[in-house]
Amino acid sequence: MTNVGFIGLGMMGSRMAKRLLDAGFPVTVYNRTPEKAAILVESGARQAETIAALASEVDVICTCLSMPDDVINVYTGEGGVLSAARRGVICLDFTTVGPKTSRFVAGRAGERGVAYLDAPVSGGPEGAEQGTLTIMVGGDQAAWERVRPLLSVLGKTVEYLGESGAGSAAKILNQYLVAVHSVAAAEAMVAGVAYGLDAGKLYRLLKESYGDSRMLRRHMEQFVLPRQFAPGGAVKYVHKDVRLANAFMNEIGINRCLGVEAEETFAAAMDAGLADLDMSAVIQLFERQVGVTVKETGMNKNGV
Repeated sequence: MTNVGFIGLGMMGSRMAKRLLDAGFPVTVYNRTPEKAAILVESGARQAETIAALASEVDVICTCLSMPDDVINVYTGEGGVLSAARRGVICLDFTTVGPKTSRFVAGRAGERGVAYLDAPVSGGPEGAEQGTLTIMVGGDQAAWERVRPLLSVLGKTVEYLGESGAGSAAKILNQYLVAVHSVAAAEAMVAGVAYGLDAGKLYRLLKESYGDSRMLRRHMEQFVLPRQFAPGGAVKYVHKDVRLANAFMNEIGINRCLGVEAEETFAAAMDAGLADLDMSAVIQLFERQVGVTVKETGMNKNGV
């Protein structure tokens, strides 16, 4: 059985590592905050004291981190993955980063005889827990073929897209749509409630009409109507993702697109103290502007 190392045990990484454990893979884990590994250790994982120690012991190294700089540091920094990984090891990075970051790390990995696949995921914590993630893969095709059985434990839809950076490009385009749809859904729902429409009735009509979207359904059903904003994917991470997507759009030659408006809106949400709440909390910006609260009972002035 392939020995797997997993670095980054946040909301997504911890669930993905648990899926691999439950599937019978020997898993060694590392997290900057060691306490986050405790539940996985209780489930049978080994805990490495350092990134280099983990990298020297396993056949496949998985990372699920927060920011592009985290990926660069974990792989190429002092005591990082590439300082200790053996030749022939395959690295799977599940982090949402831009294609440039993926190509950079893949180049450095190749110099060490290590394969690096960008394999960002979509599906949220529930998808990670249930093994139904969408996984978008870029990098060496032979390495991809070797890790397909492992990825099939984590994802329902697993697609190989081409050379390094291809998976990351697909993911940030997905996040572009996530951000734009989130803002549009928030604006529409707040406008309707401010006019006097019942929020629950308006939502039920929209989801049966051409204005429906997966983000509208996610946000309204799980977060906004019940007024529960504990994060599945935080505002600050969606802002990071749409910023990367807009940079990518500029490289392609598409300028001043809808993503710019979404980026500015999510930046304003962070400035308003919503950074650590679920992305759906962006609706609170518009609620505050017009003095309404979107919830099942309809319009309440000043949140009363």
